[in-house]
Amino acid sequence: MTKKLPHLVVLSSLCWFFSLSSESYADDSHVIAKQLLQTTRSWDGTGYPGYPSGQPLITILKIVIPRNTALTWHHHPIISAAYVLSGQIILEKKETRERKAFHAGQALAETVNTIHRGYTTDQPTELIVFYAGAPGVPLLSIKTE
Repeated sequence: MTKKLPHLVVLSSLCWFFSLSSESYADDSHVIAKQLLQTTRSWDGTGYPGYPSGQPLITILKIVIPRNTALTWHHHPIISAAYVLSGQIILEKKETRERKAFHAGQALAETVNTIHRGYTTDQPTELIVFYAGAPGVPLLSIKTE
């Protein structure tokens, strides 16, 4: 019983820590938490659909895009968000040509089921992208038209 006590204390502490809001635990400890993004809409203002049903699957990718590179037109069937580590990426919707630039240190909420692409200019870009999907659901679909 005494061997399990330290594990119980650690587990209780972790549960307490993660049950607090980001503002609370940042004030109550040496941890600094800064909310980068919280939204119900993508970068173009479109509201998000529901998540896929079934077993959740979280995927996190680090993507490096060389300078002066345009990604292929594509769409995401699931909700995703990204954090720009370095450089900048310009997102563009195919249908309207609406564009928005995101720079290092910014977070962005991706569009769902909207054909778009990202492109870089004179510097490479590094992104961390978080996808909230389900097993068997692709992260993106490439448009060849």
